[in-house]
Amino acid sequence: MTEQELIQGCKSGNRKCQKLLYEQYASVLYPICLRYLRHREDAEDVLLETFYKIFSKIEKYSFKGSFEGWMKRICINEALMHLRKRNNFNLSIDAVSYHMKDDSHTIEDHLFADDIMHVVEQLPDGYRTVFNLFVIEGYKHREIAEILGISINTSKSQLIQAKRKLASILKKNRISNTG
Repeated sequence: MTEQELIQGCKSGNRKCQKLLYEQYASVLYPICLRYLRHREDAEDVLLETFYKIFSKIEKYSFKGSFEGWMKRICINEALMHLRKRNNFNLSIDAVSYHMKDDSHTIEDHLFADDIMHVVEQLPDGYRTVFNLFVIEGYKHREIAEILGISINTSKSQLIQAKRKLASILKKNRISNTG
């Protein structure tokens, strides 16, 4: 079944197509949830909310741009909304737009990325959110400031603090980039 057929099936409410879409993309969206949320249970909840939103809003997808990118944007929005509810962040969820990245990575890249993400999970929520938006998603500080309702300088400061905290965690665990 092509992606377009799968989307059309979901638009018509076909449960089989919805299940296939979930099975095909849950493993893509779940790591995004984990990047923003500290606990796996929260990430799983956000993943389910993401798919609920995808299925309830899929009729608005107009086949312009990447469908995966559209779903990732929803996922990021849901993760930020979850953080906002939990941490009372002043987030503007509708401001998030997805930036496409090159997905050609090796197994070693994924293993290294998993190690990094394990360390990133240890950051406080504010640091982790800015770090993810800047480093992982590729947003500029101006965009992050708009999304989170903070100043550009606060975004920059949070990123600097996140990097310092990461360096401290890595040093404490005797992990370095000098192989």
